[in-house]
Order: sequence, then C-alpha cells, then structure tokens
Amino acid sequence: MENLAGLLRIHMHRGIDLAKRDIRSSDPYVLIRMGKQKLKTRVVKKNVNPVWDEDLTLAVTDPDHPIKLEVYDKDTFSLDDKMGDAEIEIKPFIDAVKMKKERLANGTEIARVQPTRQNCLAEESCILWADGKVVQNMFLRLRNVESGELELQLQWIDIPGSRGL
Repeated sequence: MENLAGLLRIHMHRGIDLAKRDIRSSDPYVLIRMGKQKLKTRVVKKNVNPVWDEDLTLAVTDPDHPIKLEVYDKDTFSLDDKMGDAEIEIKPFIDAVKMKKERLANGTEIARVQPTRQNCLAEESCILWADGKVVQNMFLRLRNVESGELELQLQWIDIPGSRGL
C-alpha cells in the first residue's frame, strides 16, 4: 500500500471503424498494460464497431508510466491478429487530480489536452470535475493499422491509506 498512489479506472466504451482481420469482420478485444499490470476486455464477436462498456482498474504506483492499449482480433486456430495500438500519457490527468477541487461545480472543466504527434488523441480531450471525481473522456486513434479509434474514459480513485499523489 505504501507505493500505491491510487487507482485508475478505465471505462472502455467502444471501438470505431476497427480493421477487418477475418474475411468479413473481426472479433476484437483490447489488452491494456501499465508497468507489469495487464488487463483485457471481453471479445466482441464479428464486429468492427464493438461496444465493450467495461470498467478495468489499474493500480498506479508510478504516474510516469504510460498506459499501452493493443487491439487484437481473437482467432481460434491461430495466433490473434493485431489490430493497432495506442498509448496514453497520464501526466496531464494526474496533474489535474493533484489540483485543489473542493469548491468546483459539477461539470467544471479542469484542463484540455490537445492532440499532438506525441499522443494518440484523435481530438481535443477535456479533463472534468464530475460527481466528485476527476474524469477524462477521450478518443484514441490507433497506430500501426489502416483504421480504428477507441473511445474511453479515465477516472481517478483515491485509496485511504495509500501514499496518494
């Protein structure tokens, strides 16, 4: 617990226009890595616009570690096919979490993150104070593939007894 800064909940909402890796479609899932942690969504059969609507939670010990996302097509008789990857630098999000927020109104924008060549954002992303939590909604453009985006939300969870940020 002494090394734990807090928890990062990733709500993996959906994939948009993902690449076809089977004859007509794909059976996509997302692998999420941060440091030595690895999480996986369920497989959505025969769908290049899958809706996962899953919450996956990472324990954050080092906020400088990026989050790596890899999309795969599940195959039964061969290795799963890669359908692209993306990376999230959580530093702007962590900086927003560190700010004093006691008097903020619900829905207040804390910060904006612009898409750049260094991040995978498909469009501007806002970090908000919503329902007493810091959240960031984002669309990520997948790299190393012909098409595809992921829509997700980050949410910080403080843990009593952890060292915090």
